[in-house]
Amino acid sequence: MKRALISVSDKTGIIDLARALTTACVEILSTGGTAALLMSAGIPVIDVATYTGFPEMLDGRLKTLHPRIHGGLLGRPNRPSDQKAMHAAGIEGIDLLIVNLYPFERASRDPQASFEAAVEQIDIGGPAMLRSAAKNHSYVIPIVDSADYGLLIRAIRGETTISPEIRRRLAAKVFAHTSHYDGLIARYLSGESEDEDAFPDTLQLSFTKRFSMRYGENPHQRAAFYEEPGASVASIAQATKIQGKELSFNNMTDADAALECVRAFAEPACVIVKHANPCGAALGTNIREAYEQAYATDPTSAFGGIIAFNRPLDEETASAILTKQFVEVIISPEVSSEAARLLSGKPNIRVLVVTMDQIMHKGLDYRRVSGGLLVQDRDIPETEVTLTLVSQRAPRASEQRDLVFAWRIAQFVKSNAIVFARDGRTIGIGAGQMSRVDSARVAVWKAQEAGLSVTGTVMASDAYFPFRDGLDSAAKAGVTAVIQPGGSVRDPEVIAAACEHDIAMVFTGRRHFRH
Repeated sequence: MKRALISVSDKTGIIDLARALTTACVEILSTGGTAALLMSAGIPVIDVATYTGFPEMLDGRLKTLHPRIHGGLLGRPNRPSDQKAMHAAGIEGIDLLIVNLYPFERASRDPQASFEAAVEQIDIGGPAMLRSAAKNHSYVIPIVDSADYGLLIRAIRGETTISPEIRRRLAAKVFAHTSHYDGLIARYLSGESEDEDAFPDTLQLSFTKRFSMRYGENPHQRAAFYEEPGASVASIAQATKIQGKELSFNNMTDADAALECVRAFAEPACVIVKHANPCGAALGTNIREAYEQAYATDPTSAFGGIIAFNRPLDEETASAILTKQFVEVIISPEVSSEAARLLSGKPNIRVLVVTMDQIMHKGLDYRRVSGGLLVQDRDIPETEVTLTLVSQRAPRASEQRDLVFAWRIAQFVKSNAIVFARDGRTIGIGAGQMSRVDSARVAVWKAQEAGLSVTGTVMASDAYFPFRDGLDSAAKAGVTAVIQPGGSVRDPEVIAAACEHDIAMVFTGRRHFRH
């Protein structure tokens, strides 16, 4: 190794690496701030502008895009024609490239940064050099990740070797990194499009692997978790696990469902999820009360479930959980020291701390199908639920509160979804049936199994009732008020059925299918 080029935005560990190179008599080329840092540390550096004989220009936009740089990265020592051309042009080989890119992701996520400022953080020379070096990785070592500096230092000292396999791995890391970088830029620029309703013709997705999992939904399936760039702090991706076993694939999907549902409420709330469906949810004056009511909806299904709170977990609530049920995951914005001490006695329980807010961020929802990908806007809960009265009787104040509560829960229940609620708690939940009437029957049966009465409850349906039989069965069960989107061609007869049974009914005008 005779010559290295170093140009980094993130300068972590770069001085130690440069010193190791200097000790090994490797000539260092560098640019701008990196060159200044190395020289201030007493490390001899040749400025790229001096090396190329071409000054930096365009406010630093143009500095490494030069034949002496790219010829040095792309030239093959074992090919006489390459060496002849390089010699004729005065190009010398570069054996090592250490580059990380302008912090575009940070700039694009900064709410204070203008569009123009973000665009200036789009690196051009860096990706070009990395791709040249990675293509020629048989002769040039490309380093894009500071985590690989240690390997390189050990190789410089003769403690290990950079094998052909390691070179290929480093090259693969470069192309993955530049692809990720380009994807971020494409998504950012697409978001700045004047046509906010347009989906891009080519969808660039870039996710970073956080960890592998033991297996997927089933033991024969491999699985890993990848984080989306710019993920909200109030997301399962940003959760901090303070105790417990590693999260499984199913834990992650259920925890996400529980978190998204409980975040829909401003009041102290608890949501218990099992197999991607809420099996109990409640509001309370405190989370202990909310938990007790949510658990009572369906104690059988709550076994082995995911419990989410939108308030700090206290010792009293933690004790109630451990007394009542087996739980896989507990989610909360904070865990008191007393609650943590109590839960530590059950070390297998995963405890996640997640920032809670009611700001539901817009974004895209992806669904894989055979041979393709479905993309849609996220179904963000309404900040304020708009209710249109369609029945003769208006809901009483208590009914209206329960209607809005049940409606928010129904959005997170698999379709067809029916939710019975009373006094800020679920009484019965029917999920995932092919018939809406069957979902109602399941909800009634679940309530009865839990020793709860449906009489005097309100009912939420995630979609319209296609026939009046849904209202007839609701009346028979004892429902007093109904919330649904409306929009059926048979709305008049459904409304008539509600009036016949003295049921207050409101339309929201928004459907919440969840498949």
